[in-house]
Amino acid sequence: MIKQVAGVAVALLLSAAPAFAQTIYPIDRADILAGAKFDFKVELPGVVDQAKLKVTLNGADYAAVFGQGGTFTAREVGREQSALLLRDVSLAKPGQVAVEVSDGTQSRTVTWTVYDTGARKARNVILFIGDGMSPSHRVAARILSKGIAEGKSRGKLAIDDMPHMALVATAGSDSIITDSANAASAYATGHKAAVNALGVYADRTPDPLDDPRVETIVSLAKRRAGLAVGIVTNAEVEDATPAAMVAHTRRRAAYDAIVAQYFDAKPDVLMGGGSANFLPQSTSGSKRKDDIDYLARFRDAGYPVATTASELATLAAKADTRQLLGLFAAGNMDGALDRKFLRGGGVRKFPEQPDLTEQVQAALTVLSKHEAGFFLMVESGLIDKYAHLLDMERAVYDTIMLDNAVRLAKDWAKARSDDTLILVVADHNHPNSLVGTINDDMTTPNVPLRERVGVYEKAGFPNYPAPNAEGYPSRVDVSRRLAIFSASLPDHYETFRPKLDDPNEPTVKGDQPDSFKANDKYKDVPGVVLRFGNLPAMIGASVHSGEDVILTATGPGSERVHGSMDNTEVFRVMVEALGLGAEK
Repeated sequence: MIKQVAGVAVALLLSAAPAFAQTIYPIDRADILAGAKFDFKVELPGVVDQAKLKVTLNGADYAAVFGQGGTFTAREVGREQSALLLRDVSLAKPGQVAVEVSDGTQSRTVTWTVYDTGARKARNVILFIGDGMSPSHRVAARILSKGIAEGKSRGKLAIDDMPHMALVATAGSDSIITDSANAASAYATGHKAAVNALGVYADRTPDPLDDPRVETIVSLAKRRAGLAVGIVTNAEVEDATPAAMVAHTRRRAAYDAIVAQYFDAKPDVLMGGGSANFLPQSTSGSKRKDDIDYLARFRDAGYPVATTASELATLAAKADTRQLLGLFAAGNMDGALDRKFLRGGGVRKFPEQPDLTEQVQAALTVLSKHEAGFFLMVESGLIDKYAHLLDMERAVYDTIMLDNAVRLAKDWAKARSDDTLILVVADHNHPNSLVGTINDDMTTPNVPLRERVGVYEKAGFPNYPAPNAEGYPSRVDVSRRLAIFSASLPDHYETFRPKLDDPNEPTVKGDQPDSFKANDKYKDVPGVVLRFGNLPAMIGASVHSGEDVILTATGPGSERVHGSMDNTEVFRVMVEALGLGAEK
């Protein structure tokens, strides 16, 4: 989710606290992996006499169960409200747990389910996330990369050609609509979270770094199984989806703190954009608020650093490379359409960015040197960012790129006797739909824009050139293009034409504070229409939607993927495959 959209929710977090007599974290109906660490917190609505506070788990005093008494605060952050907090606790025995809190006048009970796992099934787990990837993106990627004739596709996508499939619900703890932070956090921790929160339950304190934490799969994989871990993205590595694998903050925009948490977690492989927050503020191009040089710190910790595709290939191939940091752009990397064809976006400044397939190949090369196996998360992050910007062609090309990366990983796993669980999923949906084609020879004048849209039999089939070996047509500005429309719109000038210079910018800052208006850049395109949006003026881009997303899977443990699932269950599929809840 792009920052201007995500930031809207930050101001709402503190006002969205549940209206219970007591707020208990983890929340009601939480599923907790046996042995996983979490913070336990009780927030009281008023000042409470500690002597009257009673907290039990299945009738036993909490201190006896957790082995510590925790910290009681009579007036939390100066408010007339008390709180109890315990850090880094865990529960070893599977089963139902009833947590009851009473302050002498009011009481509340929540129930948790603690579960363990059987023995390990998979040596490795690879989680692919198409950020914001909707079903329309998948269908469009299939049509462009495989072709279609007489109603039948000429081939299958690697992301679809898997034996197990499910629909995954994505709602967060505070809203039916999620963002990338709490959506990816659900995959990484098995716990629900609030919009903008990573690896924490968003509490009522103002500090974004003190909220109750839950352990991530990266931490569990390293701590309980000694696995290597990798995080690969073409967005900034500090962005919500990759950060969710390690970070604990309720403010996803806390990039400096997220970089510090990466350094503490020390994933064996970390790749993407976002170098600006690794550089000290005295360095040109830095976005840090301090003078800590995290590039130097990672190098001192033994990480070779790659900044170009050629450096990446060279470093990954070295026999002694067992850790690797790759930072290929100051901000987000560029998508496939710009890098391979249009040379737009940031390609002029960072011309040697690797493709996602090259990043995945390097990650597999490095991680497979670790004897214990590995967990790897790979994100095609710009699908989401382009969908926000109503830039459908770029989003589809990055879906094709994700598919190429998945095919590479499937081939790699097949050569190893299929010892690897591979999952492909979106973190959330976009309200995008493929409704037909746009019939536009780009020269015929005086045809109203809407009359260029072909639906039903008038849609026919698009006429993109035959795809190259990687599945990309060489042109997107053809006369019969796919019509993918969004149901969520800011005010913008609609052209129904691909943006061949740079990624789309539908809005600019409005005349009123905290508002957006249509970008005049496009107002003189032939046939353009000023579209008045259906979103609040404070929203400058398309937004996420609440439909289920598609999950496909193959490899040991993939049989758990079926039917209708919750996003927290994706975590459970992975930890069961790796046996991370098994008794040692």
